[in-house]
Amino acid sequence: MQSPSCPCGGPSFDTCCGPYLAGDAIAQTAEQLMRSRYTAFTRADEAYLRATWHPTTLPAGPLVEPDERCQWLGLEVKSALRLRQRKADLPETPDRDTVEFVARYKIAGRAHRLHEVSRFVREDGRWFYLDGSFPD
Repeated sequence: MQSPSCPCGGPSFDTCCGPYLAGDAIAQTAEQLMRSRYTAFTRADEAYLRATWHPTTLPAGPLVEPDERCQWLGLEVKSALRLRQRKADLPETPDRDTVEFVARYKIAGRAHRLHEVSRFVREDGRWFYLDGSFPD
């Protein structure tokens, strides 16, 4: 029996984000890490979120509010080409990347939309989330 589709939009949790959250694999790209972090948010996986957040920008408090009833509705990764065109004047570095996404969710029956441009850095072969900005 095939596992259900992955919350990030992949075909199967077991072959998509599951190995990252279980610690059996590490994300090879910033986009893979971003997708796995979205999945971790849908599962309230505080440990994975902390482990993949760069220590220099990691907040001290909880990343997932245990009492908050958040229903994640979907993830859309924006075109990497558009993002690369916008930052065309920035030097390309293989150990830094940016991923733009829109995540939709509901809290207390009210729909919300998070549009973020996330910055990632790779250190010792591992990608980490640094921070994000919120385009208009």
